[in-house]
Amino acid sequence: MTRIIEITVAPDGQTRVETRGFSGAGCREASRFLESALGKRSEEQLTAEYHQQAGQQQTNQQRS
Repeated sequence: MTRIIEITVAPDGQTRVETRGFSGAGCREASRFLESALGKRSEEQLTAEYHQQAGQQQTNQQRS
C-alpha cells in the first residue's frame, strides 16, 4: 500500500498534515518531524484507518 503525507497550507498560514496508508500509530511517527517543523499542534483527528489497524494489531498480539 502506498503511504502518503499531504501538507496543506491555508492562505491564513494554518497548516494541515494528513497521512494515508499508515497502520496504527505509524502515521504519528511518520509525520512527527513535520509537526516539529511546523509548530504547535492545535487539533488532531484520528481516522477510521488508525483505529481499525490499531485494533487489529491488538487482536493479533492477544492471539500469539
